[in-house]
Amino acid sequence: MDATDLKILAMLQEDSSVSVSEIADRVGLSQTPCWRRIQRLEASGVIRKRVALLNPSAIGVGLTVFVEIETGDHSQGWLERFTASVVSLPEVMEVHRMAGDVDYLLRVAVPDMAAFDDFYRRLVALLPMKNVTSRFAMELVKGTTAYPLPAPAPRGRR
Repeated sequence: MDATDLKILAMLQEDSSVSVSEIADRVGLSQTPCWRRIQRLEASGVIRKRVALLNPSAIGVGLTVFVEIETGDHSQGWLERFTASVVSLPEVMEVHRMAGDVDYLLRVAVPDMAAFDDFYRRLVALLPMKNVTSRFAMELVKGTTAYPLPAPAPRGRR
């Protein structure tokens, strides 16, 4: 990726609805080469998808809970059953396999404590787990979906 690709990625991370025309203008390209770069970045998997980011409180799922799971079973079969189970739960926004004391970390979005209690009961009924700990977010201090991009490689001297 060159400096132009990085500029395009920075703009799309900030606002994916910006037009190709505006991106092209801001990076100093005509529309067609800019569009081709974006298509290449999508085809190569650098851009996974473009989405709208919603305000969870505005849609009634303002309670964020981080659920730590320790398992006593690290077999491939348990992992496959666990993965299939948690990805089917709509409240689960993210699942991370972790190193250290906790095996899995889930980010869960629910309307309120009663909804979380319902979620928790369904979660622990899925399959055996050694320990499940829930931590409730009181405030989102920083929330971003934009990854830090590397600095462009320096151009060669003439």
